[in-house]
Amino acid sequence: MTNEPKGFSKSLHIFLGLFFVGLGFAGIVLPLMPGTVFFIIAAYFYARGSKRFYNWLMNHPSIGLHIRNYQAGKITLKGKIISISSMSIAILVSIFLIGPPLWVTLILIACNLGVSIYILRLKTA
Repeated sequence: MTNEPKGFSKSLHIFLGLFFVGLGFAGIVLPLMPGTVFFIIAAYFYARGSKRFYNWLMNHPSIGLHIRNYQAGKITLKGKIISISSMSIAILVSIFLIGPPLWVTLILIACNLGVSIYILRLKTA
């Protein structure tokens, strides 16, 4: 007996994978929206729902390397710079344009700091 999900569970994993791949491609063309994180999430769902889709994503010439690096706990220096910069810009734009309450601003800053530290601690590929 295999560990592969059957029926509805498999279909749900494939659907969620497709959804996150769609968000990933949107993130490639939309400014300040991360694409790679959505492809990493899609890989998670594809690994549980479809070997064929998982292999397609992992071997994609533009996307696969980034996912494999992340799975190995690495990120390129360019990736670190882009991810931290775009995240910080998006949060600053949110704070200054929307003007959320102070407690929301503090949460946004804390999240930015936490994720930035996490990214900086990853090995540089």
